[in-house]
Amino acid sequence: MKIKDETLGMWLGVLGVAFFAVTLPMTRLATGTQEAPQLSPWFLTLGRAALAGLLSVIFLLATRSPRPQRHQWKPLGMAMLGNAIGFPLLLAFALRIVSASHAAVITALLPLVTAACAAWVLHQRARLGFWLCALAGSALVIVFSVLRAGEQPLGFAWGDLLLVGAVFAASLGYIYGAQVTPALGAERVICWVCVMALPITLPGALWLWPEQPIATSSWLGFVYVGVFSMWVGFFAWYRGLAMGGALRVSQTQLLQPFLSILAAVPLLGEPLDLVTLGFAAAVVATVVAGKKLSQARPAAASSQRLVHPKETT
Repeated sequence: MKIKDETLGMWLGVLGVAFFAVTLPMTRLATGTQEAPQLSPWFLTLGRAALAGLLSVIFLLATRSPRPQRHQWKPLGMAMLGNAIGFPLLLAFALRIVSASHAAVITALLPLVTAACAAWVLHQRARLGFWLCALAGSALVIVFSVLRAGEQPLGFAWGDLLLVGAVFAASLGYIYGAQVTPALGAERVICWVCVMALPITLPGALWLWPEQPIATSSWLGFVYVGVFSMWVGFFAWYRGLAMGGALRVSQTQLLQPFLSILAAVPLLGEPLDLVTLGFAAAVVATVVAGKKLSQARPAAASSQRLVHPKETT
């Protein structure tokens, strides 16, 4: 893998994370709370995937994209279950119960879980220093999230179980999507994922269409998660995972809680303080260090190709 491709892959990963970072506040706006509910979690999940699916049909027809081959349907199906259904559904239900700050405590584990899934599914390996940086970065994010949670309880309640399930669903979806990205292209991967889900998501969304009045801000949140969280963001994210290495690029997710807080300033009126900026700088340092430590030594670069071809993708 060329250094130039790795660098571009990292930047595409950051761009994808920037799109995904707004998902938490936008999902909160869309679903509301148990005391003041807006769109139901089921409608939000099916509706956002249906919206992305309709956009995907237009894109695939306009680009005259060929159908995936038979062996590619399985990873596409796994990505659909993880990214189009599992993660958004569990997240939407969880955000009806817990605050966005509480949710960040659990979803901060996404980079580490995604890296572990990459090592397991794609047989990618990294040096010990990478794993130490991943653990350090995850610990920083968790400590920061706990501080931000304030007086929110941290007991392992039903909302926490939903968030843990969402983390694992998203991680597996990311990895299986990245597995077929080199052959299909990032844009076509998420498009086919959304199109595969259309027979379920479109009828389900129409059936669950809300009858009660919904706030304009909730509809704006719905449009955002349907267009950017479910579709455009994956254009950059899948390509970044494929070009930069899923195990390495996954660590850019460590920035996501901080970018979410920045987005929450105009959306939710939350203040921005020096503690936030300090933790963000520390997390960026672990991402940079992890990227450097994950690169193979020059002497081992040529021999690495003889071990297993999957390790160089």
